Amino acid sequence: MTVGGVPDRDSCVLSNLIDRHAAATPDKAFVVLPDGGAVSYARLRAEVRAMARALQDLGVQQGEHVLVWMPNGLDVLRVWFAINYAGAVYVPINTAYRGGILEHVVRNSGARLMIAHGGLAGRLADIDRSALERVVVLGGERPDVPGLDVLGAEALASDGEVKPLSRPVEAWDTQSIIYTSGTTGPSKGVLSSYAHLHAMGTSLAAERDGTPFVGADDRFMVNLPMFHVGGTAPTYAMLACGGSISLLDAFETSTFWQTVEATGTTAVILLGVMASFLMKEPVRPGERDTPLANVIIIPLGAEGVAFRERFGMTTRTLFNMSEVSCPLIAEPNPTVVATCGKPRKGVQLRLVDAHDVEVAPGEIGELVIRTDAPWALNHGYNANPEATAAAWRNGWFHTGDAFRTDADGNYFFVDRFKDAIRRRGENVSSFEVELEVAAHPAVREAAAVAVPSEFGEDDILVAVSLAEGQSLDPADLIAFLKPRMAHFMVPRYVRIVDDLPKTPTRKVEKYLVRQSGLTPDTWDREAAGISIRREKLAG
Repeated sequence: MTVGGVPDRDSCVLSNLIDRHAAATPDKAFVVLPDGGAVSYARLRAEVRAMARALQDLGVQQGEHVLVWMPNGLDVLRVWFAINYAGAVYVPINTAYRGGILEHVVRNSGARLMIAHGGLAGRLADIDRSALERVVVLGGERPDVPGLDVLGAEALASDGEVKPLSRPVEAWDTQSIIYTSGTTGPSKGVLSSYAHLHAMGTSLAAERDGTPFVGADDRFMVNLPMFHVGGTAPTYAMLACGGSISLLDAFETSTFWQTVEATGTTAVILLGVMASFLMKEPVRPGERDTPLANVIIIPLGAEGVAFRERFGMTTRTLFNMSEVSCPLIAEPNPTVVATCGKPRKGVQLRLVDAHDVEVAPGEIGELVIRTDAPWALNHGYNANPEATAAAWRNGWFHTGDAFRTDADGNYFFVDRFKDAIRRRGENVSSFEVELEVAAHPAVREAAAVAVPSEFGEDDILVAVSLAEGQSLDPADLIAFLKPRMAHFMVPRYVRIVDDLPKTPTRKVEKYLVRQSGLTPDTWDREAAGISIRREKLAG
């Protein structure tokens, strides 16, 4: 139910959802693990309530921020749910953080308490910990961190009942703070309400008209991190509908299909590179005969389009980011490479210039968003009013992403504005270059960046990492690309690397590729005598 367009507490507040499903279907599994273990709704509620009381005994107050620094698994799920059950705010940290980025996030969060894996907590000794006073270690060895009160897992155990909250948790209360990757500056903490995460999760699992394609009988594989919306959104989607999740610590190509079978998984999100890895695996007997029925592939490359034909399930794609709630969704089984779909029900979208003036059809502009329902998007950045004001100007949320549309109304991600390439009078999408390069069978990942040209504007450098056991002659890559893209998009420079530099959330740090520039091992097709010109038309 909704009240004034906002879901009521029973529909979106985490504690209410747990209570409702534990009462209605106590023996039904909410979590299934690859090793065959499972946790029912009733057991989940009991464990979450016990941990919520322990948090209250540690002094956690309603509305307080609690840092969580843990890998995927049952422990982090219980901790997240217990924090929200106690009325507090879940603030997960990427498990790769250390040094300056860790210090920034700890300081920005304003948290007094952290729950961390022992293998991570020792990194706190090397930073200024700001307001942080206490760490509870859950999993691994308990390190000694001078100046911090470091407690063991027993601090999260309790036999007591959850203390009443000062007031009921509302749909618009802050549920979590999830930090962005920080590729263009310090990471920003995205403030998400319960209504926002509910909108994101339910939109993720629905068609453009809002009709769900998963329900109480489905099981959504969570193999993306819980410190990211890739892990939290499908978890919340299945909690909202009374379904279940299969919970993995990470995606593994070699065991993916066995895990699907073992857990009875019916739905999953695959990043484009994951789908590519699976497509490059040898064909297996009976590979179309699995319980997996729905696969969301983001972004949708050529191999993503071919995924449905090979494996026989329904494929989907969409656009999302931590701040929004899946505003663009494609029809099932999309065939237009790189499409993000069309606006879903309940959102308004515009493509605008630097002055927020709408661009002409077919032109590239920044995607700005607003929703019909209150609280269905983020409500700012934690302790960062300047960034909040910049993103939320003129009544629209500004994504910072360049998009274009086609004649059919499909939206296409072009680039982050900072990654735009201008070559020979043409605007080039690094994203579209990367899609075509990654379609080469030997390529695992690609990053296209602008490098200075002796003729002004830009030339294009593509850095590639190779699939396991593969080799690549750059000239062969150019021959592969030439019939697949416009002449001005074909890279001049190719650099083969062991791995592309990544942010802690596994996004490619293009600025590092750009900073490296033309290294001694960079191949130049023009120096190799390969020149690509505009095709002359006869007549």
